[in-house]
Amino acid sequence: MSTQTTGSIKLTTVNPPALYDPAPNGYSHAIVAKGGSEIAYIAGQGGEDSTGALSSAFSDQVRQAYKNLSIVLETLGASPNQVTKITTYVVNYDQTMLEEMTKQVKLLFNGTLPAQTLVPVPRLALDGMLFEVDAIAVLS
Repeated sequence: MSTQTTGSIKLTTVNPPALYDPAPNGYSHAIVAKGGSEIAYIAGQGGEDSTGALSSAFSDQVRQAYKNLSIVLETLGASPNQVTKITTYVVNYDQTMLEEMTKQVKLLFNGTLPAQTLVPVPRLALDGMLFEVDAIAVLS
């Protein structure tokens, strides 16, 4: 277990030693938030840029989706280390996609990896959309 404090929020990462180490795959088994009373539920962020344009490349969409998530967090006055849970949705998932997803998670969360669930799906909201990530963040 490791603990990090931001303001009045104490987040404890829990990766039981009886389970495999999830960090190489870009997530933690559990995050316990203590002291927070304000929680943000962040809608799915896709790979669209500020004009609504969507690249056809999976890696571009993943990178942009995490950039979009970062923008929402910044607007809320939050940092990535206040995110406790993300859910990712991937169209026609295969394991070759995991490397890019893990890379982007590690870049954004920089060592404080949230709990994460990956959900393979046949389709997302927009034509050509391949990736989406939503998040839960403890604000204060």
